[in-house]
Amino acid sequence: MNEDAAPASGAAAPGGGSGGGEDMPDWEKRFRAPRVGLPQWALDAPDRSLFVSNATGTFELYTWDRASGEQRQATDRPNGTVAGTLSPDGAWVWWFADTDGDEFGVWRRQPFGGGPDEPAVPGLGPSFPAGLAQGRDGTVVVGRMTEEDGSTIHVARPGAEPVEIYRHRQSAGVGDLSHDGTLLAVEHTEHGDAMHSAVRVVRLDGSTVAELDDTEGGTKELGLSVLGFAPVDGDTRLLIGHQRRGRWEPMIWDPVTGEQSEPDLDLPGDVHAEWYPDASGLLIEHSHQARSELWRYDLAGGTSARVETPPGTISGATARPDGSAEYLWSSAAEPPQIRSSTGIVVLEPPGMRAPSSVPVTDAWVDGPGGRVHALVQTPPDGSGPFPTVFEIHGGPTAHDTDAFAAGPAAWLDHGFAVVRVNYRGSTGYGRDWTDALKHRIGLIELEDIAAVREWAVSSGLADPDRLVLTGGSWGGYLTLLGLGVQPESWAVGVAAVPVADYVAAYEDEMEALKAMDRTLLGGTPQEVPERWSASSPITYVDRVRAPVYISAGVNDPRCPIRQIENYVDRLAARDAPHEVYRYDAGHGSLVVEERIKQVAQEIRFARRHLKPLP
Repeated sequence: MNEDAAPASGAAAPGGGSGGGEDMPDWEKRFRAPRVGLPQWALDAPDRSLFVSNATGTFELYTWDRASGEQRQATDRPNGTVAGTLSPDGAWVWWFADTDGDEFGVWRRQPFGGGPDEPAVPGLGPSFPAGLAQGRDGTVVVGRMTEEDGSTIHVARPGAEPVEIYRHRQSAGVGDLSHDGTLLAVEHTEHGDAMHSAVRVVRLDGSTVAELDDTEGGTKELGLSVLGFAPVDGDTRLLIGHQRRGRWEPMIWDPVTGEQSEPDLDLPGDVHAEWYPDASGLLIEHSHQARSELWRYDLAGGTSARVETPPGTISGATARPDGSAEYLWSSAAEPPQIRSSTGIVVLEPPGMRAPSSVPVTDAWVDGPGGRVHALVQTPPDGSGPFPTVFEIHGGPTAHDTDAFAAGPAAWLDHGFAVVRVNYRGSTGYGRDWTDALKHRIGLIELEDIAAVREWAVSSGLADPDRLVLTGGSWGGYLTLLGLGVQPESWAVGVAAVPVADYVAAYEDEMEALKAMDRTLLGGTPQEVPERWSASSPITYVDRVRAPVYISAGVNDPRCPIRQIENYVDRLAARDAPHEVYRYDAGHGSLVVEERIKQVAQEIRFARRHLKPLP
């Protein structure tokens, strides 16, 4: 963080300390340096905020009273806590309590100023979360998903038992509650396409007010997302994200009158928006080619003005009641900061500052489905060809950006170049690029990765005999699939929390992901078995030649442990070189020392199995 900038209201995240770590390598400092997330604030008490920090070595929730400057650690669990929110009046901290990272649990709450936790919605059993909305009269709307019930939505009024108002086998969830608490926006995929949601606005008894469905019953691949009701009493306008022109853009829909309007924005790439607190304008977050920026759009005048931000990536922004904007900014070279459009650093973590890293450069490579964008970093010393890590992002509906990341920086510090590929299926390059990922999943992404690999080798950047394929989650899946489909291309594979046996993963994974997999592959394993087989890493496990390192959370509901064990057993049966690390958490770890341990093991494994570095 910028140690020369003064934090707002004299704020500093809990934890203490003013430096240290002189003998610690820079790559470890980047993980251990305290970080803070973008503070969210109570809608009717804007001086009360909630943020996430790793100041204790584990990511937990913290309260912050901006008026007094007082901060307090609200949660303290062995595997960390990141899912939380404030009640509209700021009186309560809500947080989702799962078991050791399995994402299956219940909402709990505690007073903002501290006190014992209590069940937030008595009467509702454990589930996977599917959204939460709170009214100003104490009414709460809870979205749930379980294997038995599918998607359900429940309304809990003060002093009354929760009442179910929605149920469907397909995935659905709570979008937002209107300012006066009379209307509820629900995102649903009742048409069966889990990649493209429709929006229904209902009353709190579940009766429908209006429906907005750009999929036309599943015949068109156009999705919608709920961005929020106007934050003014009696205003029934709902801000919606749509894809009607091939990218994400905002529009305003009034479900009561049916009126629709769109801001006049001439911006390439994806556009996200949220209301200013008085509903006079929209805070626009514009993402294009792995970078982002902010704009303010005035609804009355139809004019827009850029909010000055440094080059890099905005990883979240919020509009404050005074008209300012707060945002989480970083670049590949510079660590994150919570900044304000007023020019100050809003919240400064304690202790040492994370060392800077290497800027990214852009590579555009012709691939079989169009030009592929890759972000490239090279070690500050030496010249190519380098041993090179292809670090593949998860999702798949996500993308790598020019943002600070301790993992790639660790590889750079050990002499590797790093290439990150925004393959087909990635967001940020238009709807067609994202939606290209159908039926041949995994194989499509690997075609784009292969094109970038060929460019990296032919350009002199990468040493073809020292190429590491790595990634986590979907990136871990692509790693294992790539080692089998492209066995001559990679010297080492490092897969974190991967899909390894797709059919077994489907049988064990959380319900929302089952729906997503059916959409991606066009049916269940029984309906289209050839597609599931063609896209499953275990199909190609006997072709794998590179040494394989796999790490897995034993409580992971997204990439469950059984299907990983199936793959490992197949490697072991033919004495293929591999190493497996199992840890007591879910889909990744929120504990800093655990993450450092994993990265150290990954780099050690790669260096041991590659030709020696010069």
